Amino acid sequence: MKLFAGNSNKVLAEAVARYLNIPLGQASARRFADDEIFFEIQENVRGEDVFILQSTSYPANDHLMEMLIMIDAFRRSSARRITAVLPYFGYARQDRRTSGRTPISAKLVANLITEAGADRVLTLDLHAGQIQGFFDIPTDNLYAVPVMARDVRTHNELANVMVVSPDVGGVVRARSLAKRIDAQLAIVDKRRERPGESEVMNVIGSVHGKDCLLIDDIVDSGGTLCNAAEALLNNGATSVTAYITHGVLSGAAFKRIAKSKLKELVITDSIQPTDEIRAVKNIRILSIADLIGEAISRTASEQSVSSLFD
Repeated sequence: MKLFAGNSNKVLAEAVARYLNIPLGQASARRFADDEIFFEIQENVRGEDVFILQSTSYPANDHLMEMLIMIDAFRRSSARRITAVLPYFGYARQDRRTSGRTPISAKLVANLITEAGADRVLTLDLHAGQIQGFFDIPTDNLYAVPVMARDVRTHNELANVMVVSPDVGGVVRARSLAKRIDAQLAIVDKRRERPGESEVMNVIGSVHGKDCLLIDDIVDSGGTLCNAAEALLNNGATSVTAYITHGVLSGAAFKRIAKSKLKELVITDSIQPTDEIRAVKNIRILSIADLIGEAISRTASEQSVSSLFD
């Protein structure tokens, strides 16, 4: 087994390597003068079980192309098996045609990864679970909820906690966390007027006097999250903390979070946080290195990965 990393999340890759007690593979990814990507493996991988860790986060196209080139390099270097480890799978929000004459980009990306030469995929909290079916190779979709549940027990008084889904589509994820910590469930009903903007309409469930935990898979602009927090507080919630798997936080989203009424935003390191994000006092980073590392270990030794969901 050998673990290699692209340039998207070297910090997470190094943490995973420490968990596995193996060195990070030697390779070099650099650019030509015109920004074309050049990748070179600097050690023998013939017959090896290779894992490539790369989040397709900002800049998404660069990191996606880099991963495809890496997969091709390992295939041509006779690696026995290639597993693409994507802590954050970009383009997952484009998983269906929402209107006429639009692409299904998640399917396209799945095809690209498969055609590049990956033998299997390991990812975390896909935006839509059915994206697993877009791949014609084995795909394991890990869940961050078990990691979040342990963190919730450490930092909260469970007797007063209520789990909240920021929209109807996230109820399954919210219910999973609520079940693990034996908490009640509420839902924020919102209307999205246009992409990137949302308007909170009402709260389904009584949150009066409760410490609310918002849970979702992606926070991008932060608008939905901040509006949901305000709606919950207006309905009598004592405090609002958000647990989000993928902290995209594009543009000035981190400033919006800093000024919001959120007590805390907890995001995983599936996307490498910038220095600006780390500097925000009410944003905390929760590592998923052990989860990814254990999944890689079990995949390499042909053990059950689904038991990690328990």
